Amino acid sequence: MSDSCKHCHGDGHEAAPETTRPRDALPATDEGLRTSLFKIEQMDCPTEERLLRKALESMDGVRTLSFDLIGRTLKVGHVLDDPQPIMAAIAGLNMSPVPIDAAAAPEDQPAEAAPRQPWARMGLAGAFAIGSEVLAYATGADTSLPVAALALAAILLGGLGTLRKGWLALRHVTLNINLLMTVAVIGAALIGQWPEAAMVIWLFGVAEMIEALSLTRARNAIRSLTALAPERGLVRQGDGSWQEMPARLIGVDAVVRVRPGERIVLDGIVVGGASSVDQAPITGESMPVAKQEGDALYAGTVNQQGVLEYRVTAAAGHTMLDRIAQTVQDAQGKRAPTQRFIDRFAQVYTPAVFVVAIIVAVAGPLAFDMAWLDSVYRALVLLVIACPCALVISTPVTIVSGLASAARRGILIKGGLYLEQGRRLRRLALDKTGTLTHGKPALTDVVTLGASPLPRARALQLAASLDALSSHPVAHAIVSAHAGAALPVEDFASLAGRGVTGRIEGRTYALGSLRLARELGAADDALETGLEALERQGKTAVILCEDDVAVAILAVADTIRDSSRTAVAELRRLGVEPVVLSGDNAATVRAVAAELGIEDARGNLLPDDKLAAVEALGRAAPVGMVGDGVNDAPALARADIGFAMGAAGTDTAIETADVALMQDDLRKLPEFIRLSHRTSRVLWQNIVFALAIKLVFFVLTFTGEATLWMAVFADAGASLLVVFNGLRLLRQPQPDQAALRRNTSRSGLDAEAS
Repeated sequence: MSDSCKHCHGDGHEAAPETTRPRDALPATDEGLRTSLFKIEQMDCPTEERLLRKALESMDGVRTLSFDLIGRTLKVGHVLDDPQPIMAAIAGLNMSPVPIDAAAAPEDQPAEAAPRQPWARMGLAGAFAIGSEVLAYATGADTSLPVAALALAAILLGGLGTLRKGWLALRHVTLNINLLMTVAVIGAALIGQWPEAAMVIWLFGVAEMIEALSLTRARNAIRSLTALAPERGLVRQGDGSWQEMPARLIGVDAVVRVRPGERIVLDGIVVGGASSVDQAPITGESMPVAKQEGDALYAGTVNQQGVLEYRVTAAAGHTMLDRIAQTVQDAQGKRAPTQRFIDRFAQVYTPAVFVVAIIVAVAGPLAFDMAWLDSVYRALVLLVIACPCALVISTPVTIVSGLASAARRGILIKGGLYLEQGRRLRRLALDKTGTLTHGKPALTDVVTLGASPLPRARALQLAASLDALSSHPVAHAIVSAHAGAALPVEDFASLAGRGVTGRIEGRTYALGSLRLARELGAADDALETGLEALERQGKTAVILCEDDVAVAILAVADTIRDSSRTAVAELRRLGVEPVVLSGDNAATVRAVAAELGIEDARGNLLPDDKLAAVEALGRAAPVGMVGDGVNDAPALARADIGFAMGAAGTDTAIETADVALMQDDLRKLPEFIRLSHRTSRVLWQNIVFALAIKLVFFVLTFTGEATLWMAVFADAGASLLVVFNGLRLLRQPQPDQAALRRNTSRSGLDAEAS
């Protein structure tokens, strides 16, 4: 929070900002509507938001207001030719708006620095406040002139800004912490409690500064994502030389060189060299990824070994890293259900306690024969502990920490709603092709036939040699599976719809369908039985014939990803039941599902069928949908949470999905759900803790045990603790890399064995 919610760290500047026109005042697009974006350092809690809404919503020409409290930015939609009246209205609230360019590249935006705090002034105020307490204790006179003078000096040095903001809140009829603190300090002074008044205002100021420093970490968690990309790159010039240039000046299609150990400056496509690249900042992958000509590179990733040259495909401010950071920034503005509840609670809670405090001040002497000064003092303590700052600030800090933590792991979450609701998922619908499987065929079986069968390697060599001249996807899978050199083929012929034939080393070979084998007279019952068994497993089989004898069956299939088995098992442990929804034929879908241990598998589904299936699943319990294609879009939109696979390769996935998995690894799904559980636990820990502190001090106040400075100390301590508790999500360790490698290796062995 900020000045009016115990998290403002400004010192109450009253001078109006320079009246310059914001650079992002955009041309009219809808009946003259323009957009201006302002950075407001004094705004980061709902208290300031309410003040700004009161001041701006009634202004002529203002149409829309969009608040980012964590980022301290306000976007105003207006039809004014000059936004100066808006800036003047904000300045009138004791806030200093700074126009910023919404369209500028991130590196052109002002860096988020730790707030400058008046530590020396606060230190001197603390010395006066403590001196006042010590002198009052030594002399036994709280109202003596020296005691009052020291206390007044502490108040003026350490709390004048708070008192000004309290007066501002009173003028706008807004109950916030500054008004409560102002009433408490003035009330304490009026009843002769000068030392307590000084300690209260000083402790409050120190708490503000500490909390401001801690909250800066949450803000920088997002900015640090874009900071991963270097500011300069080595660019090839027209004469073939290489020159280092700032990233913002490197255009699309420029060729950039990156050496071993350097970070990649902008997105691009490799045009020269080979290396491996650590893509963890983008995709969260645990192992470096091999890169060669034609492969994509992402800004912020690290070249491991070998020199790479690549052609830039995205300018600064438009890279995948920039889009990820912007998505997380936008996401934290979408309030989670708990955050909305806390905001509504705070709007009722603070006025209610203010009323209770007035009743205590008046009813004590009249109904319980208390001394007026004691009754007023207890009412002032109630006012101090009335601020719901710990509650209000804990939710956005926790949510933004969770969003940033997920982004570091290659999980891009589009809003706090999805982060909080992920733990509620009970069904997860999974597309097959490209999600559970790799989405392209691979050789799975080589079955040799006959009384004296060929060696498997020989059969594969013959088949790959024939298929080397074919462009069919099945042929490509067989050729890719053969590591050796192809044999020369003579008299090659392609038989449409049946296969290929040719002569190798003087013998005639054919490779194709059962129909071709029948034409050659090579088919028999045993062959057809073997083919049926492979096809029941969802595989496509071809037959290798030597003259008129079938010598081998080769099968290809869209193979299951190594991560799918582990992901399905982990989802079940988390109480989430996977369901396969696919447009592929039902036999293939059932075969894949059976291999993964999934019972509910549905094939031959059109996009509308997938949508209907997700709707039916969602009637019983919250359901998620995972897909990677356009045909999955309706179901992704209908699901409670839509997950896009491999979003690092597609811009549209980031735009449309609720959660984008930046790499093709289904293990990110249970990781997301576990993060949702952790975030929910932290949120409720903060709520329970903050409310418990309030309850304890309410009881202590009514029993006469609580003092003003104790109440401030407890309230400030509660705010600090919930902030630090929320920041714990940023410190969650990365998944154990060794375990990931073991799981991947084990999955690979299982796949080979199958």
